[in-house]
Amino acid sequence: MQTVTATDLSRNFRVMLNKVEFQHEELLIMRNNSPVARLVPGPATMTAAEAFADIYRTLPEEAGEGWLSDSRMDDDTSGEVRDPWAS
Repeated sequence: MQTVTATDLSRNFRVMLNKVEFQHEELLIMRNNSPVARLVPGPATMTAAEAFADIYRTLPEEAGEGWLSDSRMDDDTSGEVRDPWAS
């Protein structure tokens, strides 16, 4: 954890914020030789593409093939939209 003064933080805010965001560093902010705050990185985020990137590893082979054909609508529905709530 890096220690910075409030003055240094205000003068170099962009640089310090980049350290927190991209290098995942924590900053201890000091004022008058006393710690007043900690600046910590936020939680990691994931895009939908990243979340689905390894779905093939978590599904059995048959389920993966079924999921793939369902997602591509490989069945011959001829463009009809089916009402899922129809009785």
